[in-house]
Amino acid sequence: MGKNTVTTLVSKLITAEETYPVRHPVLRKGRPIATCMLAGDELSDTFHVGGFLEDKLVAVASFYNTNHADHKFTEAAQLRGMAVLDEYHGHGFGKQLLLFGEELLKKKEKTTVWMNARVSAVGFYTNLGYHKVGPIFEIPLVGEHYVMFKKI
Repeated sequence: MGKNTVTTLVSKLITAEETYPVRHPVLRKGRPIATCMLAGDELSDTFHVGGFLEDKLVAVASFYNTNHADHKFTEAAQLRGMAVLDEYHGHGFGKQLLLFGEELLKKKEKTTVWMNARVSAVGFYTNLGYHKVGPIFEIPLVGEHYVMFKKI
C-alpha cells in the first residue's frame, strides 16, 4: 500500500478494551497500559469505533455523551482517544473512522462533536471541518491542546 493512497477500512463498534492496543503506542507510549483507560469508557452512552484492515485493528476513536464545561455546545458529544497506528498514517484511515463516528452521532441526534485536540493534530481536524475555540492549554503528561468543535 503506497503512501497517501486511500483504502477502505471496515469500521465498526468495538469495546473500550479493544481500543487499548491502538491507544497505547500512539497516545500513551512508554506509560502503563492502564493510562489508556479513560474516564467514561464504560458508560452505557459512550461508544467506541474501530477501523480494521482485514482482521487488524489499525484505528480507534471513542465518543462520550458529555459537554464542555466552558463552551456548552448544543447536543454535544466529546471525541477522545482518537488514534491510528503510526505505520498506517497517511492513508485516510483516521478520516474514514471519524466520519463513521460522526454518522453514528447523527443517528443519536447529536449536532456537535468537540475534543481536546493535540497541537500536532490540529491540521488533521481543521481539514475535516473542525474549528479551534479558546486558547492553547496544557494537559499534564500529555501535552499542548486546543478545544476544537464541528457542527455535524
